[in-house]
Amino acid sequence: MIKFFSKNRFIFYLINFITIVLYIFPGSILGLAIYNDINIQPQITPNFFISSNHFYIFIVLSVIGLLSFLISKQRKYLIIYLIALSILLEVFHLIIPARSFQWSDLFGNLFGVIVVIFLHSFINKYGNSQN
Repeated sequence: MIKFFSKNRFIFYLINFITIVLYIFPGSILGLAIYNDINIQPQITPNFFISSNHFYIFIVLSVIGLLSFLISKQRKYLIIYLIALSILLEVFHLIIPARSFQWSDLFGNLFGVIVVIFLHSFINKYGNSQN
């Protein structure tokens, strides 16, 4: 699986592009596709303290990113990029019409990235020592 993503980085770039489009579009593309209403945002699971939709998309983006970039230096830049992207996309909601900045969305974005980074570090530290 790791070789698949590292040889096919376009999958990461494609998911990254789709994420950016979904975030900066004024309204909900998914709401338009599913409910035929641009003002309704589909909800995968209920929100708790963070936005679950934002958490899930950044988990997917982070996992595929870490599987796509195998070199340590590339991964460091990727982690910086993912954290910056998670912050910037939510901050852009301050200026995008029909979108609003929400702390729960920002924390969902960041928590999705941080969970994957933590799990990746944990697996690298303890998973490799058992071999």
